[in-house]
Amino acid sequence: MRIIIAAVGRLKSGPEYELVAEYLARARGVGRQIGFTEVSLIEVEASKGGDILGRRRREGELLSEALPAGARIIALDERGEGLGSAAFAALLAKLRDEGVPAIAFLIGGADGLPDSARARAFKALSFGPATFPHLLVRAMLAEQIYRAMTILSGHPYHRA
Repeated sequence: MRIIIAAVGRLKSGPEYELVAEYLARARGVGRQIGFTEVSLIEVEASKGGDILGRRRREGELLSEALPAGARIIALDERGEGLGSAAFAALLAKLRDEGVPAIAFLIGGADGLPDSARARAFKALSFGPATFPHLLVRAMLAEQIYRAMTILSGHPYHRA
């Protein structure tokens, strides 16, 4: 199964970029051993100008166009469900075992995701009630994907 982080905006070199690159590389290494064929990041341009709803709509269109056919969509949204690391790992394993070809995690830009993107998602997840910068959410998600891979493979990284 492929795991895709589809995000608005481009990471520039810096701490967020380094964290995302490191955790995605680790997740790829562990994931291949347990049926996750790809772990990747797709970035689309942040929309500029116009009003918030117009920017969100355009960014949602760009995210939609970037996703592979048949991907199950999970939206990252502050109003989503909070999952612990073990439950997150169990969700990934369940989707893998059901034969889902790809999971796409959607991360909106500075203005968030449009309602249409949230409506297409089969699940919305949150990292808690606080609002986090969208660039930091990528690093947090990449780490949780890696942590899930280690939980599923029995690697000692997760010590809960």
